[in-house]
Amino acid sequence: MPEPETGRRPPVSREPGKPSEEILTACVRAATAAPSIHNSQPWLFRIGDGTVDVLADPGRRLEAIDPSGREMLISIGAAVFNLRLALHAQGWTPETRLFPEAAEPDRVARVLAGSYAQPDESLVELAAALPHRHTNRLPFTSAMVPAPVLRALAAAAESEGAVFHVADTVARNAILDLVRTADERLRARGVRRAELAGRSRPAPRRRNALPPVAPGSWDALEVLPVRDFGLALPQLHRPAEPFPSSPTIAVLSTGTDGPGAWVRSGQALQRVLLTATTRGIATTPMSHPLEIPALREVVAGAESGRRPQVILRLGYAPPTPPTPRRPLPEVLLPAAP
Repeated sequence: MPEPETGRRPPVSREPGKPSEEILTACVRAATAAPSIHNSQPWLFRIGDGTVDVLADPGRRLEAIDPSGREMLISIGAAVFNLRLALHAQGWTPETRLFPEAAEPDRVARVLAGSYAQPDESLVELAAALPHRHTNRLPFTSAMVPAPVLRALAAAAESEGAVFHVADTVARNAILDLVRTADERLRARGVRRAELAGRSRPAPRRRNALPPVAPGSWDALEVLPVRDFGLALPQLHRPAEPFPSSPTIAVLSTGTDGPGAWVRSGQALQRVLLTATTRGIATTPMSHPLEIPALREVVAGAESGRRPQVILRLGYAPPTPPTPRRPLPEVLLPAAP
């Protein structure tokens, strides 16, 4: 299957100065390859003179699943990182300002193409991973993720101001218990189930519904709780396969909470995911407990009071196909007058 248009690497400009509108448009295309909660793609972009504004698209926030907008802003933060990365790969040093206009709260970030320099090869490598990063809900193999890879993921998070903590055996089992508890509670919420079905059910010209293969398999031994899209879509066929009983689980957290921290954690998350992709590591979010305030506090206690933003499963698995992306005309706003 061909990679989505969003995964194309932007053409490299060799001219110093401000990037052209064509280059900035290509960088926006790269930004839209970011992950988002249930593929909601809750972002908009506005290109200016050497700048790109990243805005929230409030109509795409999942009100029942994400009432605070935390996961929406994490998703937008991942898109901001992709935009920064695409500019880096072109040789510009991006300058990012979060929530630049108090009077316009939906404007989440402004990214300015700063000074021009030779692209950093490590960032070019991350940019090349953009079309290959996909959430993977298939069973992972029993192979352990090597310690050097986990250290690289921790360094990626730290470089974006977040903490990536790999759970030990006791913490892993506790987290999996919390995921099961959260899954049971969330299943019982009819309005949430209806919203999830709306995100998952294909519709004419909808470019952001989850494709039939995206939900992956369900655990035949019921060891690992995975998102049960089958409850939202009873007609969806999901094969039953055994999942390893001791997956690698990590928590991405920040020292503070609130909109700024959520956007920064999204940037850290995307840097971690792309770093994992370059090393052949598959990833799955398992953040069900973080959607329930009381359970999120339990995870926070285990994280020494840091604010947990994302729980990830990591390992090795066959590749999965990309999910569809909204066309650029749908996410690009006209330039400000």
